Amino acid sequence: MTAPPAETDKQRRLRLRLVELIAAMSPGEPLPAERDLARDLGVARMTLRRAVDALVAEARLVRRQGAGTFVAPAKVAHRLAANSFSADMRARGLRPGSRTLTAGRAPAGVMLAALLEVPPGTPVLHVRRLRLADGEPMAVEDLHVPADLVPGLTGADLEDRSYYELLAERFGHRIASGTQTAEAALTSTEDAGALGVEPGTPAFCFERTCRVDSGRVAEFVRSIYRGDRYRIMVDIFPS
Repeated sequence: MTAPPAETDKQRRLRLRLVELIAAMSPGEPLPAERDLARDLGVARMTLRRAVDALVAEARLVRRQGAGTFVAPAKVAHRLAANSFSADMRARGLRPGSRTLTAGRAPAGVMLAALLEVPPGTPVLHVRRLRLADGEPMAVEDLHVPADLVPGLTGADLEDRSYYELLAERFGHRIASGTQTAEAALTSTEDAGALGVEPGTPAFCFERTCRVDSGRVAEFVRSIYRGDRYRIMVDIFPS
């Protein structure tokens, strides 16, 4: 079996921008016209079409013959606790850890700004981390945080530290609520390399936004968890 081609940085950025756009839209809402969307995103229409094709294959988008492309219907979701990765791993009897892969600040685009509820152009800290359990790769995480909420925070600070713990101890913000989605995914070549699995291996994809006690959005996180090492446990009750 031939491995899928490696995703380029440009393709990954385009994918993230499209995912952010979809997250800010309602199920069943149509995407903007291809020509307009390609112009707004600064990419060729063929490049955009390939990215949209991939999201259709992942059931994030649906195409309707003669009508266009629409945000896929909402999936049944389980509400999970707003725990940090570190707290989650400790609760499972595992030793949490992390390794920062990349970190930097950049102005928020329109879609990321909407998710973080900040004006477009606001500086945002982006940290990509490999999350570890008992020293073994468990997940790859992309964390986006409004930079003014955590002045001076660096990727090095997040090596083997919980973001939620740092948020409370150093900056005085405590997580008050959050919204998280979870769905099945296949690992990309880049994520698979970090996780030590074959490309296309089944995984869980989590996307989460959380608010602190002041009401501000404190993060937008996208995480890919190894499907062979992670399972979701949810308490259920009669409706």
